[in-house]
Amino acid sequence: MPRRGLAIGCGGTLGFAWTAVALQAVERQLGWDARSAEVLVGTSAGAELVALLGSGRSADGIVAALDGAGADSVLAGHLARHPGMRPPVPGWGWPARGLVGRGLRGEVDLTAGLAGLLPRGRGDAGWLRDLGDQLAGAGGPSAGGPSDGGSSGSTSGQGAGGPSGGGPGWVTHPATWIVAADATTGVRTAFGSPTAPETTLAQAISASWAIPGWFPPVRIAGREHVDGGTISSVSADLLIPLELDELVVLAPMTSEHPVPATGLSRLERLLRRRMTRGLDREVRQLRAAGTRVIRIEPGPAELAAMGANFMDPRRRQSTVDVSRLHTPTRVRAAISNGVAA
Repeated sequence: MPRRGLAIGCGGTLGFAWTAVALQAVERQLGWDARSAEVLVGTSAGAELVALLGSGRSADGIVAALDGAGADSVLAGHLARHPGMRPPVPGWGWPARGLVGRGLRGEVDLTAGLAGLLPRGRGDAGWLRDLGDQLAGAGGPSAGGPSDGGSSGSTSGQGAGGPSGGGPGWVTHPATWIVAADATTGVRTAFGSPTAPETTLAQAISASWAIPGWFPPVRIAGREHVDGGTISSVSADLLIPLELDELVVLAPMTSEHPVPATGLSRLERLLRRRMTRGLDREVRQLRAAGTRVIRIEPGPAELAAMGANFMDPRRRQSTVDVSRLHTPTRVRAAISNGVAA
């Protein structure tokens, strides 16, 4: 069995749904249980998913909960709550304004720099904090412990010192990494990794989900943190120093091949193109380092089901249904070719 990792990107409510179905297809076609991955790294919606996997919950169980089935009360309760389709009226202040100058100087992507112009969000991340509290230290069915090892090193952010992290108040998988970004510098931190400051699972997930302009930054270790997807949709490059044999990347907010759009979806495609360029760069770096990358992204049918607003809960079931039809083919091609279908 190769030393295999799993990286899941941001994507909001509908990206979460698509990713759960895609992960189920990956597991079936590889004959693999993602809970046995050497490292689990997630950003925003991906942070929710890796926290669930790290607590012992399975892809099958997550998809069943999305379908309204299954007996997991934690999953059912979490999916029943939603922060709303649109952000509330923001407050005063520009907590990520430091990103503006860094964007202009090319230190972060210009789109990430523009996020610094967004005012302080006033969204309530209580449903995420509650999930973290419920999962922290929780046991669950698992498929064998993840392996130890991996080489030390550093990247543009924190979290590359080796796979094992977490500790008391974390999930049981010893290498569950949750990515957020410093609101001033843009430097990413993989909470749960050995070099990251200690925090609670609840704080880490809510920081990873702190979309500028929608949710307020989360203060950890004296620094304000925003959604890791502001800087990188997946942060797969944080795993380069581990020298994994293989990395499965599930990226609901990127598309390696252009997908046409009309109306408001054109705005979504602008953000998607920016995130795709970032992931392209990270994948090239991983492959140059000798890691095989299985990159899986939604195609035209899934994007049509999602629509322009990735936070629209009314489209969650249709996203699940359409993804169930199309992702197995995309996964098959990605596994065979090492690139997205």
